[in-house]
Amino acid sequence: MPELPDVEGFRRVLRRAAGKPIEHVEVLDAGVLRGVDAAELRDALTGTAFATPRRHGKWLIGPVRAGRRHRRDEPSVVFHFGMTGSLTWVDGDTERHPHDRVVIGSGTRELRYRDLRKLQGIRLVPDDDGVSSLLRDLGPDAARIGTAELGARLARRQRTLKPALTDQAVVAGLGNLLADEILWQARVHPRRGTRDLTDIDRRRLHRTMTTVLRRSTRVGRVPGWDGWLTGHRDDRDGVCPRCATPLRRTRLGGRTTVWCPRCQAA
Repeated sequence: MPELPDVEGFRRVLRRAAGKPIEHVEVLDAGVLRGVDAAELRDALTGTAFATPRRHGKWLIGPVRAGRRHRRDEPSVVFHFGMTGSLTWVDGDTERHPHDRVVIGSGTRELRYRDLRKLQGIRLVPDDDGVSSLLRDLGPDAARIGTAELGARLARRQRTLKPALTDQAVVAGLGNLLADEILWQARVHPRRGTRDLTDIDRRRLHRTMTTVLRRSTRVGRVPGWDGWLTGHRDDRDGVCPRCATPLRRTRLGGRTTVWCPRCQAA
């Protein structure tokens, strides 16, 4: 599932395509388009170029420019990758994948949006105000939020910590894998109440989140390293990589949650 580090990787992909004149747009499966049809997308993009892209949480914004710079009244392509989406920048003669849904061509290169399950997709937003409106319900980006603001947003009402961390209205960008990894590295139980956290807990949680995001972003994904929980959470008889205690799993907020009962004592 693409989370903040993956989408940051896709931002770098889109950055490589930025500034290249868009010569053709192929919609191979309109099932990934949201609020726009294939002809509208082709007409809006052909003859323009992407400006410098940006990311907020799991959303990727590709401003479009007809001239040298993107204007506020010009459109943006907004990508969301759902459970299985990705973005690649490849040679045009590279064989198409069966799940490539939209292809944007520039010279001999192509930007390809791929998605198996098509749970989210691509939006064409008419102007910068529209982008702000689309993203207005999101919390601050997890890679940029400060310690005090994270603590304040978690403490607004009493909730179970793990679902609160993955609530995009609280903090944008964290998904299931990242939340479990952050809580494990911070030694905080996923069932803790958000208002039960001490100042020390909040500082440690923020510090750990910052470190996990920084290291994950470097490789463009949530890594399954042997020294991380993510390297063991899917093992049938997985044990904690820190203390070798058998891992436990349950469902919180409708998602599988994995933790160490020793390192993360309630």
